[in-house]
Amino acid sequence: MLSRVAESVFWLARYMERTNGLLRVLRTNYIASQDEMREYNWRTVLQTYGYLDAAEIELIQYDSRAVLNYVMLDRDNDASLINNITRARENAKAVQDHITKEMWHALNGYYLLIREAGIQRTIKYGDPITALDALLKHGLFLYGTINVTMSRGEAYNFLNVGLYVERAVITTDVTDIKLKEIDYDTAHETATPSLRYLLYSLSGYEAYLKSSRGIVEPDTIIKQILYDEDFVHSILYCTSHISRYFKRLHAQSIPESYEQVDFLIGKGLNNLKYSSCDLKDGQSIRSLLAQTRTDLHNIARAFNKHYFGYN
Repeated sequence: MLSRVAESVFWLARYMERTNGLLRVLRTNYIASQDEMREYNWRTVLQTYGYLDAAEIELIQYDSRAVLNYVMLDRDNDASLINNITRARENAKAVQDHITKEMWHALNGYYLLIREAGIQRTIKYGDPITALDALLKHGLFLYGTINVTMSRGEAYNFLNVGLYVERAVITTDVTDIKLKEIDYDTAHETATPSLRYLLYSLSGYEAYLKSSRGIVEPDTIIKQILYDEDFVHSILYCTSHISRYFKRLHAQSIPESYEQVDFLIGKGLNNLKYSSCDLKDGQSIRSLLAQTRTDLHNIARAFNKHYFGYN
């Protein structure tokens, strides 16, 4: 496979997963903003999913409608939802010979949906949950279409490596967002509701209730998010699947390139598996998240250098 094709497939998956993750974060935070008696502060979301300066953030951080409009629909916001979907479509368009027609139609439909006047009007003036649910539903349809129509070849492996790299980054960033809201103090009186919303953002609340018998404890929540091998949004699950799909590329790889990237993936996996993180200590969790983010960025840069032709 040509490096430019591999790169487009890799980034197509990253933008798809970034879109899905952002939708879940916005849905959860919007519900939280309606549930809480006090004014809800979107500052950490704006810092993560936008490029506003401190003064600009201060102007809209308590205005849920303005935040949703900026993060979802603002073309000038490079991290906005509409820009992510547009980039996913552009990458898919460039590699139509390597993906199925069904996948292309599903992704193109996603692009048309976010551009619909009705959806944009609902986000700006109606019930945003209706629009968010419609977009999430179409995203799940896209993932299902990929799984039942794509052949398990080189393109599928690059696609899944990109997907799990991005999912691990999202889990790291969303966990950081929620823990920043409580100053990384897991014993704080607001820690439990904040961590509950974190689980909702990662589609992990039901899984947590089943494994914990309904007892909400900060350290067990963090353990699920970091280390649960059966939770599809845990950092360990994602990193293990980066390794799994990358190993399937071994036969098509230049040996030296493969070894360089494989080393970094293994290093990241070992740093996570054998960390001495104290799950009751916020600063220990902060350090592990920072290390994980560094490892993931190093893996992504290694793909750029060794597989996509960037120096």
